[in-house]
Amino acid sequence: MSNIAVIGAGVNGVSSAIKILEHYKTEAKTPIRVTILSEEFSPNTTGDGSAGLWGPYLLGGTSQSKVYKWSKSMHKFLEEIWLSGDAGEAGVCLLPCIRLTTSPVDTVGDFWRDIVYGAMDLSQKQLAEYNQGRRVKFTSGLSFITYTSEPIKLLPYLMRRFARNGGAVVRKRITDLDAFVADSEYDVIINCSGLGSRTLLKDNDMYAVRGQVSRVKANWIFSAVLDESDDGHYIIPNTETVVLGGTHQERDYNTQVCPKDKKIIVEGCCRYIPGLKHTDVLCDWVGLRPGRTQLRLEAERRGRKLLIHNYGHGGSGVTLCWGCADDVLDILLAARNGSKL
Repeated sequence: MSNIAVIGAGVNGVSSAIKILEHYKTEAKTPIRVTILSEEFSPNTTGDGSAGLWGPYLLGGTSQSKVYKWSKSMHKFLEEIWLSGDAGEAGVCLLPCIRLTTSPVDTVGDFWRDIVYGAMDLSQKQLAEYNQGRRVKFTSGLSFITYTSEPIKLLPYLMRRFARNGGAVVRKRITDLDAFVADSEYDVIINCSGLGSRTLLKDNDMYAVRGQVSRVKANWIFSAVLDESDDGHYIIPNTETVVLGGTHQERDYNTQVCPKDKKIIVEGCCRYIPGLKHTDVLCDWVGLRPGRTQLRLEAERRGRKLLIHNYGHGGSGVTLCWGCADDVLDILLAARNGSKL
């Protein structure tokens, strides 16, 4: 029997575990056991606080062609859920979006616009509405429809799907990856430890990207507004709340809510939708995104064992998870077939 461990219960760890388990259950005759090991599970993962909007974001120097492939796979997966009876349980919704930029070149959605639905450039008249009162004007914008998949719902849904297929869960903190790989009974280890890889692997290319958001009650908002300029404000409706964001502070490890950041976030978002001034902030949240110079998805041999790394997803954990899980499975199958890693 193949014995596989997945380190990390974030959306990338759980997706990788499901992808492997479901493949072997339907396509292969080899008995297999897949176990997710993590110190924390939903609702206590970094992803649980995010809005879950599909869209590549904060990925450093990761290859654009790979990001396109991975994000397209996730978009297709979300479409399948949305068309099934599981959409409500998984927190998957269709959402109209407006994305704005101050870039001198029109680069809004330049490489992924054919993935989303109905992508159209904003007219100068539409841009003028968003530019009222702005010192630095938006130069271009894109309207489109895509999915939100709130991790606070998506992660429990994926965990139930994993359990239904015979997956196991172990609450365990791993502090020494080398010792774990060498001493454990697992013959394949998949490292999806996110920011934890910074210490677990002494990976100096890893760094935190601090994100702070506020959630408000504003059920009358049905579309997202995303500012791609340095201000970086965004307004993203979820099923029960609206997420106002947000910060992207590199190498900032402060997990406490900052009142100054909150003021900048709320006031900035109110410039786009003035009616937000009349809403109450329900809660504030801070999470540390797993930033990296570029996403790491590769394998290495440790004696007779196989170690697959899948971490450094920046602000795109939800956007890339299913596509990255495709590659994790491909690497595993190639290794089993004796192919060169």
